[in-house]
Amino acid sequence: MRGSVVGTAVTLAAGALLTAAMTTASAGTPAGAAATAAQAASPKPVLVDCMWHRNVRPTDFILACGDGNSVLTKLDWKQWNARTATAEGVNLVNDCKPYCAAGKFHPYPVTVRLDRPAPWKKNPGVEHFTRMSLTYTTEARPEGFKQVMVYPLWD
Repeated sequence: MRGSVVGTAVTLAAGALLTAAMTTASAGTPAGAAATAAQAASPKPVLVDCMWHRNVRPTDFILACGDGNSVLTKLDWKQWNARTATAEGVNLVNDCKPYCAAGKFHPYPVTVRLDRPAPWKKNPGVEHFTRMSLTYTTEARPEGFKQVMVYPLWD
């Protein structure tokens, strides 16, 4: 019986995190038709989020779409051009101790680099960045992470 209660609690907490994560991801998306038209007209690559929205210079970005346990926040973009984009920000990572629903989020300062633009399969007329590198700018970083972590981005 206890396992069932814990399992239900974990499932409900994961659902709540996913909902919050999706809300956060869409918060970085510009609103209105004018912003969308401006993005579509831009020759610069975009960053595709968990909801398949095109983003340019988002302030927040979810890395772990399935559970929301890793999120980039406070992104301050230093450059965004046709080949690369760089930002300074914070990676909030859940330590998942003793399990993810009961874990705590810890902030880690990072430099974010986007590169390898390519046509987006969903909309081949739009280029999107296909790789993200996170460089932890202090010795503190999530357990098991290297100083530089490289992630392929979804298409």
